[in-house]
Amino acid sequence: MALLSARGLAMSFVERTLFSDVSFDIEKRDRVGFIGRNGTGKTTLFKLITGELAPTAGDIFIARETVVGHMRQHACTEPKRSVFDELLTVFAPLMAMEKELEKLTHSIDKGEGDIDCLIAKQTALIDKYNQEGGLTYKSRTRSALLGLGFSESDFTRAVGTLSGGQASKLSLAKLLLSGADFLLLDEPTNHLDINSVRWLEGFIKDFKGAALIISHDRYFLDSVTNKTIELEHKHIRVYEGNYTTFMEKKARELEAAQKLYEKESREIRRIEGIVEQQKRWGREHNFITAASKQKEADRIKERLVKPEGEESHIRLRFEPNRESGNDVLIVKNLSKSFESKQVLQNVNLHIRRGERVFVVGANGCGKTTLFKALCGLYEASFDELTLGARVDMGYFDQMQADLNPKNDALTEISDSYPQMSNTQIRTALGAFLIKGDDVFKPISSLSGGERARISLLKLVLSGANFFLLDEPTNHLDAPSREALEQTLLDYEGTMLIISHDRYFINKLADRIIEVTPTGVCEYLGNYDYYAEKTAQREEAQKSEVVFQKPKVNDYKLRKEEQAKERKRLNDLKKAEQRIEELEAEIEELQTQLTSEAVTSDYEKLMELSAKLETLQAEQAEAFELWEALMEAAPEE
Repeated sequence: MALLSARGLAMSFVERTLFSDVSFDIEKRDRVGFIGRNGTGKTTLFKLITGELAPTAGDIFIARETVVGHMRQHACTEPKRSVFDELLTVFAPLMAMEKELEKLTHSIDKGEGDIDCLIAKQTALIDKYNQEGGLTYKSRTRSALLGLGFSESDFTRAVGTLSGGQASKLSLAKLLLSGADFLLLDEPTNHLDINSVRWLEGFIKDFKGAALIISHDRYFLDSVTNKTIELEHKHIRVYEGNYTTFMEKKARELEAAQKLYEKESREIRRIEGIVEQQKRWGREHNFITAASKQKEADRIKERLVKPEGEESHIRLRFEPNRESGNDVLIVKNLSKSFESKQVLQNVNLHIRRGERVFVVGANGCGKTTLFKALCGLYEASFDELTLGARVDMGYFDQMQADLNPKNDALTEISDSYPQMSNTQIRTALGAFLIKGDDVFKPISSLSGGERARISLLKLVLSGANFFLLDEPTNHLDAPSREALEQTLLDYEGTMLIISHDRYFINKLADRIIEVTPTGVCEYLGNYDYYAEKTAQREEAQKSEVVFQKPKVNDYKLRKEEQAKERKRLNDLKKAEQRIEELEAEIEELQTQLTSEAVTSDYEKLMELSAKLETLQAEQAEAFELWEALMEAAPEE
């Protein structure tokens, strides 16, 4: 029996219909990839399953005793609670059993009440406690936190001090450990580095229930799913197999449908040609033949269905204005610190013309900091940092800090490229799926995908021959990612790219640079090669004999550690104070910017806007320093 059955689902809003006549089943142990363009209604369908919305038509049937879990249900609500204790809340029934067992044990030891009855109750409760995972829930909690990238020192941090990405990871951990047997996962790999995604893949593979997964992470879908549902043209297709299998089957089906359509269209034209010929001859038997043939053509027309084409996708073409020299970038011994926290050290790079080099590493290892240092946005120490001859650099910032949130899309492009006419700008925006009245919407009101496409368009128009791309596939749906991949494969310039998108890395990478605490490691291949080599290295490290290090002067070491910790705490306090000051200044500036006195004074508006950008950049750097200092806390 299916865990979930959907029959004839439809969902309409006043302005449009999202989907109609949607029917599918999800069986126990199914891992279903749910794909489709952004805005087609995937998250809306999740809300129908959870009961947050009611369908316009159709029904959803969930098997009795099925426990549905989704991330929103497991949001963190107690900012002062520690990370570890917050995750333990999903095991509240087990902790209640522990307290009950303590009371029973105490009563038995004191001889209070009917001892035989108490012992029987204790035995039954112990059996239930063990069956429901009471002996392992704390170790599972610890494993989940470590697997999702939390360090031991994070366990005691207050939930309210976590970044947005860390809070999302904690909500994901709560969902995974919640005891649900049907998981609804909406972009679960967002905010996760590659190691955390690997852990999540292992968890889902071992999970004994079912999962419906919205994701644009194609490598992840290939790894964990056995069924694929695509929502396109307001209808769904259901395929057995993972993402790659689905794409192959879909391509074959579309090709076969197109060939059949063309064949039957030719047959209709042939028959109607005979009809016209018979009519021209004009005899009675010719009219009888013409009528018979026309009926034959009409029958074919009735069953003829024109294949639905691919939905619109972004059309990219990156053309450098000129060719660079052979040596594009040389970096020797670059390092970067935020006060007492060393973020980067011993970074050595040599990038040559035409290479596609990917930068990987754990979250917080300094990848974005490296890019900002290369672009001159951060000061850094180095023995050499040389851009080659005729190198024109273009930088894609994953936070889209290059966009003015108060501009609309048309104004944003016009400000950067004033030589372009409005018609040229609208044509360019249309190629990036920013069409119609959307070109006049404030950038602050656009989706992450729309903002990413505007940033990519600015990059296209720049004519740069050396791209630094920081997570360019974030916020893009699968078709847009594939369009970007093909464009970058055709690009004749040079690329240095930060990405956690393993499918993307596999398709493009010539080389992979891994950022580590002690420097960088180089791998001459794509992601699969990198994964194979890192797995071999980890296995070799496990098999090494670990020798005990000679003892050092414990007293001296302890004093040094204490002094280091005092300095860290002092720096942390200063960073927190500065963040509060900056927040107050930014809030005051934003208030001024909305006042009539400023909005009517162009020079004052530009002055305050520039000051706001400076403060926001300083705030981002202060937050990075604060996070680095928090991560440097000694382990308990």
